[in-house]
Amino acid sequence: MHTEAKAPAATAGHDQGHHGAPDLAHHFVNHAQQHDAGNLGMWMFLSTEVLFFGGLFGAYTVYRHKFEKVFEQASNILDPFLGGINTIILLFSSVTMALAVRSAQQGRSKGIIAWMAATIVFGVMFLGVKAFEWRHDAAIHVFPTSDFCWSYAREMHVTHEHPEYKARAPQTYYAKDQANPESRQGKMFFFLYFSMTSLHALHMLVGFGVMLVVMFYAYKGYYTTSYFVPVESIGLYWHFVDLVWIFLYPLLYLLGAHLQGSH
Repeated sequence: MHTEAKAPAATAGHDQGHHGAPDLAHHFVNHAQQHDAGNLGMWMFLSTEVLFFGGLFGAYTVYRHKFEKVFEQASNILDPFLGGINTIILLFSSVTMALAVRSAQQGRSKGIIAWMAATIVFGVMFLGVKAFEWRHDAAIHVFPTSDFCWSYAREMHVTHEHPEYKARAPQTYYAKDQANPESRQGKMFFFLYFSMTSLHALHMLVGFGVMLVVMFYAYKGYYTTSYFVPVESIGLYWHFVDLVWIFLYPLLYLLGAHLQGSH
């Protein structure tokens, strides 16, 4: 007597109860699990970023204690007013990003797009101020390249404080810097300064790119009140970028504040 084997019924139509939930990935049981997994992944990524920037902050701390006097003088060359303006700009960008996430929680795609666009505008303003700073830094020869001239930068700072004093051409200071150990110490400060601020700016540019992608999907109506993990993830990332600057500003710009006016 011949009998025909039947395939197990469980292999057909197995969707873990996902009927009516197109925004729920097949490997998650429910939206809460999907949301928690997305957040956990983002926090794990941010922990690697903390280690990345932590190495730079650690190096800065070591050299700051090793070359305390010169690091204070170098910090005094930076413009704390422009750094403060950028701090305010990034704080506003954190607010607009929080409003974008709130819009996602409420299922308002237009709100996501509008508030993320505002966040990008604030970010571009920040980078504009930073570019202005870097242009000035290049003019006073503090880029940590072969063109670096510590003595000239110090003289230009004196000129800024006392306009009646005229600094000489930078070429006249190069020979003096060759035998000046403070020049190498000042160069280390600006190497760390440009490393940290340029990497911070790079992270902002990456954030812009991700936000544009998120805005595109918001325009397509991809996010719902039960699924907005990408919006929340870029929000966490942006707040982290802002937090890094909150640490950079006092470390780099306010270190030599008590030396204001001393030369």
